[in-house]
Amino acid sequence: MQKYIMHLDMDAFFASVEQMDNPELRGKPIAIGSPHKRSVLSTASYEARKFGVHSAMPSHQALKLCPHLILVPGRMARYKEISNQVMSVLGNYSPIVEQASIDEAYLDITGTEKIFGPPLALAESVKRDILKTVGLTASIGIAPVKFLAKIASDLKKPAGISIIEADEVDQFLITLPIEKIPGVGKKALPRLHSFGIRYAADMRRYPPEFWKERFGERGLVLHAKGAGIDPTPVAVGGQMKSSSAENTFGDDVRDPQILKTWLLKQSERIAADVRKKSLKGRTVTLKVKFPDFRQITRSKTLDQRTSNAGTIFKTGCDLLDAEGYLGPVRLIGIGISNFDERSEQLSLLTPEQNLSDDKKLEDLDKAVDKVREKFGNAMLTRGSLLKLSSGK
Repeated sequence: MQKYIMHLDMDAFFASVEQMDNPELRGKPIAIGSPHKRSVLSTASYEARKFGVHSAMPSHQALKLCPHLILVPGRMARYKEISNQVMSVLGNYSPIVEQASIDEAYLDITGTEKIFGPPLALAESVKRDILKTVGLTASIGIAPVKFLAKIASDLKKPAGISIIEADEVDQFLITLPIEKIPGVGKKALPRLHSFGIRYAADMRRYPPEFWKERFGERGLVLHAKGAGIDPTPVAVGGQMKSSSAENTFGDDVRDPQILKTWLLKQSERIAADVRKKSLKGRTVTLKVKFPDFRQITRSKTLDQRTSNAGTIFKTGCDLLDAEGYLGPVRLIGIGISNFDERSEQLSLLTPEQNLSDDKKLEDLDKAVDKVREKFGNAMLTRGSLLKLSSGK
């Protein structure tokens, strides 16, 4: 049976929601962001993209390209509401749906022809259903494997459908620039070019040993993709892989205590996020960006998984202190990942001690969550945050 994977990507999602909710914004160049000099755009409408405006672009640069650009503050709660409706629609077409982000998802539609007709007919039905349900358009890609389905969904944006059949894969890879392959970043691109590799099919000129030696396990994955191979299945539920938070400062920050104040606020947010999903992570990652846009990330893997803000915060502070004085900082952030229970290590403490300490932390976190859920986030502030804020 021919395998078919569908990738659906909502068109300019955040901006489209704003234009749908506010008729005055329709047909105008808008972007989600603020005029603050350090603000970065999250999404731009197609009207704005005609001027070269795109996501992750600094607001001041976007305004130079498009002086009449309308900046709209984001409404994440509204975007999540619409996203949930979209995912509900997708669940009507396949029991195997993986939500990849707030505005995109994969579906395994293998064997659905008897119910919905051929893949093209199914894709048309999905688009119509989403438009009718939420009033927005989506682009769809269909291919035998996930990474090609994702690439295909971008070929005819907005509101397009692209299908790569199994017997068309080889020809498609011959003309596919390697930078279009997920996992090939800006740093890897010049190195790949130095080997004469410019299109996906060029990867086949070198054996797996070549890729393993120069790029490690990631190299073997890239080599496989060059042959159109991607064994990654569509994962039902699409469990969250990480949770992170970061803040860009209006003015560069030099004081380590202020940086730690923000780390604690962020640790509170991501800890609450993973607890809502009944997850615990083992790897804490610190992110620091400097005024010249240079960036460093530092990670530490804990002996045990955690969803406790204090543990995440302390680990982030340890990583920050290990760097010494960094000078002016433009952005700081922290995240937690590695939610796989199987990777948990043994501790030097006895099981009874571990269970006792963990139970106390979990009970405290649950109590905090209940109070904040009822009265709001501002009702409880950790003592450590108050001490940091006061400089004590």
